[in-house]
Amino acid sequence: MRINPIRPDGLAEELRPVHDGIAALVGGSQRQVTMTDQDGALIGPFPPMLHYPQFGVPALTFIRSLDNNAKLDKRVREVAILTVGAALGSRFVLYAHEIMGTAFGLSQSCVATLAGGGRPEGLNDQEDIAHRIARTLVSGHIVSGATYNYAVDVLGKDEVAELYFLIGGYCLLAMILNGFDVPAPQNI
Repeated sequence: MRINPIRPDGLAEELRPVHDGIAALVGGSQRQVTMTDQDGALIGPFPPMLHYPQFGVPALTFIRSLDNNAKLDKRVREVAILTVGAALGSRFVLYAHEIMGTAFGLSQSCVATLAGGGRPEGLNDQEDIAHRIARTLVSGHIVSGATYNYAVDVLGKDEVAELYFLIGGYCLLAMILNGFDVPAPQNI
C-alpha cells in the first residue's frame, strides 16, 4: 500500500464533512463491507481521495451520482462491477463487490466465476449483456452496433448509458486502487 488511511482526528477541517459523508454512505448501503481500519480511518479508494481532494472529491461525486441515479437492477450493476474488477485485477473492488453481489442475490458460484474473470452460466439477459459490454469495454474495444441495439432492447437506452458510465467509473476506481496498491482489508 502506497498511501496510508487518514484517521478522522487527523483530517484537515475542510475534509471532515467529506469524510463524514463517506462514512455515513458506506455505513448504510455497504455496511456488510469493511470500509474502515481499526482506528476508524476510511480504507479502499477513500485514502487517495482524501489525500488528494482536488481529484478525489470530484471522483467521489461522480461515483455517488452513479448510485444516486441508478436505474439498473442491482444484480446487473454488480455483474458489471465484478467484471471490471476482475479484468483490472483490483483487489479492493473484488473484495467489496463479491460481498455486495452476494447480498443482492447473485449466487456464490456466479460471483466466484465473475471475480475469476469468467462468464458464469445462468445469467439473465440483462446480466449477460452487462457482462458482455463490460468485457468489451475493459478489453479496449468498441461496443458493436448489434450489441448496442440488443442492449437497448434488453435494458433501455438510458440504462445502457448508465451502464457505460458505471463501467467507466469503476475503471477509474480500479486504476486508483491499483496505482496506490490498495489491498483488500484481510491483507492490510
